[in-house]
Amino acid sequence: MREQEQERQEGQRVISLPHAGIVVLIGASNSGKTSLIQRLTEEGTLRPSEAVSSDAYRILVGDEEYIDWKHRPREEADIVYNDYQRLSELAFEAMNTIVAMRCRLGKLTVVDATHLQAEHRKKYIDLAQQYDVPCTAWVLDLPEATLLERDAGRDHPRGRQRVKQQFGQLKRSLRGIRDEGFDRTYFIKTTDGLQFKRRENQLLVEIGEGMDIIGDIHGCYDEMIELLDQLGYVPDREGLYRHPEGRQLVSVGDIMSRGPQSLRTMSFWMRHVDAGIARMIDSNHGWKIARYLDGRKVELSHGDENVAAELEAYAKEAGQEAANGLREKLKRFLLSAPGHLLFCRDGVRRLVVTHAGIRDEYIGKQSKRIQDFCRYGDTEFTAGQSAPVRKEWYVHHNSGEIIVWGHDPRPYPAVVKNTVNIDQGVVFGGALTAYRYPEQQFISVKAHRDYAADPDSPLIRWERGRFSPPNLRKFVDGYAVQTDLYGEVKVRGELVKAALDTVSHYTIPLEELVYLPPTMSPPPDVAADEAYLEHPREAIAYFRAQGVQTMVAEKKHMGSRAILLLFRDEQAGQAYVGRPTLGTIYTRTGRAFFDAKTEAEVLGKLNADLRAAAYFDHNDTDLVLLDAEIVPWNLKARELISAQYAHVAEAAVMDREQLLGKLREAEQDGREVTEWIAEMEEKLQSAQTFREAFQKYCWDVDGLEGIRIAPFHTLAHSNRTFFGETHVWHMEHSRELTRASSLFLETEYRTIASEADEAEVIRWWQDMTEEGHEGIVIKPGTFIFRNGGSRMIQPALKVRGRKYLHIIYGIDYLQPENLRRLKQRKTGKKERHALMESALGVESVERFIRKEPLERVHECVLAALALESDPVDPRL
Repeated sequence: MREQEQERQEGQRVISLPHAGIVVLIGASNSGKTSLIQRLTEEGTLRPSEAVSSDAYRILVGDEEYIDWKHRPREEADIVYNDYQRLSELAFEAMNTIVAMRCRLGKLTVVDATHLQAEHRKKYIDLAQQYDVPCTAWVLDLPEATLLERDAGRDHPRGRQRVKQQFGQLKRSLRGIRDEGFDRTYFIKTTDGLQFKRRENQLLVEIGEGMDIIGDIHGCYDEMIELLDQLGYVPDREGLYRHPEGRQLVSVGDIMSRGPQSLRTMSFWMRHVDAGIARMIDSNHGWKIARYLDGRKVELSHGDENVAAELEAYAKEAGQEAANGLREKLKRFLLSAPGHLLFCRDGVRRLVVTHAGIRDEYIGKQSKRIQDFCRYGDTEFTAGQSAPVRKEWYVHHNSGEIIVWGHDPRPYPAVVKNTVNIDQGVVFGGALTAYRYPEQQFISVKAHRDYAADPDSPLIRWERGRFSPPNLRKFVDGYAVQTDLYGEVKVRGELVKAALDTVSHYTIPLEELVYLPPTMSPPPDVAADEAYLEHPREAIAYFRAQGVQTMVAEKKHMGSRAILLLFRDEQAGQAYVGRPTLGTIYTRTGRAFFDAKTEAEVLGKLNADLRAAAYFDHNDTDLVLLDAEIVPWNLKARELISAQYAHVAEAAVMDREQLLGKLREAEQDGREVTEWIAEMEEKLQSAQTFREAFQKYCWDVDGLEGIRIAPFHTLAHSNRTFFGETHVWHMEHSRELTRASSLFLETEYRTIASEADEAEVIRWWQDMTEEGHEGIVIKPGTFIFRNGGSRMIQPALKVRGRKYLHIIYGIDYLQPENLRRLKQRKTGKKERHALMESALGVESVERFIRKEPLERVHECVLAALALESDPVDPRL
């Protein structure tokens, strides 16, 4: 029990109202409880909704505040009294339900009732503990004479006997109230001269000009200063690091232990917090060191002993008195650190910073239980294990705020369900990370060395568990992926479930599913030319409107999209996907492209050719990841062609030839059918064009003979990704691949930098599409292009030819009435998906090349697959 608080201000006694929790008024009838609430409400210290009264709930529940049984005949008194008792029970039940709900929301509630018995008061103490809010007692201890005098003036007096009885009950309770478990207890003999003050929630902080949240430092002072330099902080004359834009520093805790300069790091944060330009969160190591400095008996281990050694060295250098002073300052500093902070903007909760985690219902509240959870996370001890098992508390986070935390070292920042882990194990040789808000960017510096030299460090354990299966509970109800290009990409639960079903039954192993290519939209505007649905002019106009000066137009092969992951040798495959393999080839939905025998043949041929050309040696890489088209189309679309194209084409041609023949016979008989004949001739031509359109891309293959692979993106080597390169670079690199292997097919392309280039590309497109080719893809000059340097634009637009579009929109799509209707199509959703899937693809490849855990790569790939489950007009 905390000691009774006695606050005075300018000679007046000040009583504080907590920002949340329960205030229990205790006092006999007529002690002024209701009058006190009315006064606080009129002063604006208390909102009307923050007070509940047993009398008011008697009226609300039973229409009666008070039932007088004393002046009734004896035979009625017992019945009326029992009715009153039952009414009171129900009134308190209803009132306490509301109190509980307000506690859950972290609201303040002042309860107006006599509360003269300990068991009645205990209900509120238990309720406050259950919902982690404070419970305060205000005891109105007025003289008996005053109570009797006031009762005599009431409309419904309680009666002299009852008042004296309640006064006696209060007096008997006074001695024990202090020990009942209230967080604070105030004894009030008179309200005259009292001042009431509302305390603010110290956990709520305004975001201001921005924040830089730094992960677990563990005494790595030099890396911390290097990180501050990268973040733009500059030391002033007093050695305090300030940001020129007024941003604030925040530490997730564990600034000490294990590393080489704990004392210096703690002093740094103490000075900056005291100066009001930084904040620090409580943590498990901070809590242990604070108790050690307070003289408590604690076992210093896991690097905490280094702090004690530094303090001893400081005492020898500066003297014991200086050391004692420093110990006292550090103790107060560490003990005052909050378990978490809730950062707001414009009154809206945006971001939570804590050390090891926090449950949604704890956010904005403070209690011993919450403080322990924030220090250690959600842990449990399992039989046979010496250390607690860390449970994944973050999979249950749904309240909307971003939660930034540390404590659990991971090789790279992890974003799961709107939670961000920024402990990258700098003391174990990893990195020190800062999370910038509102930019939602990560800035990291590499550790100068492994200070802990622990053969079983968390980072080593992470590497051992890199291929552990993902925890599907994190994903199944929907989740978000933080990407550098697009920001946060959210996918809904129902889409994730569909994607999980695909992954469970149809795709290649997750370890090898490292990238899914994004969908691609046609131009946002349909062709202005009445004879076309799509035309290069609109795609070029789109990119020019976005500020793109140079574009690349690539011939679109009529094949099937494929991803090729090719390794130097099987040992290289072991390092990246957990099994010895030369690679894998899969479709844009993650399924094996070939049967096992054909895939082995293709991989063997490509590996032999690339090694013979010294490709892996020349590029100093153990792998190459390619985005490509594999032709012919019928390799993957045989069933589609047979069921949806071949039969339809033959039936349409036969039907229309027969109808045309009948019409010509009618014409010979003198019937006026000229217009019908012209219409049917046009429709027959459309059916023949439809048949020719798909047949052009189909041919028989025998083994590897006839198979061609057209790479157009070289996504990555083992030492880097290539998303920063121009599309011309990708085309030239593809040419290098075609020189290395006869299986590779070069892709024709043109650059567009002028109106003359545009005219040439249009002529090229018209010529090839009139011959029946599918069309072209137009891309900005660079792989990733941002409008004005900030907003990502479409990475590519496809422009398909008139003949080919018969396959997509039907045999008679060019009929004027059909074409007018089709030109009303909307591409907005397709474009959004293209942007999100592109960002997810870049993110998954970056993570794969960094050898991040399987779950980190899988969350990107699964999100892309889930977006593909979101219905979009498939003809786009």
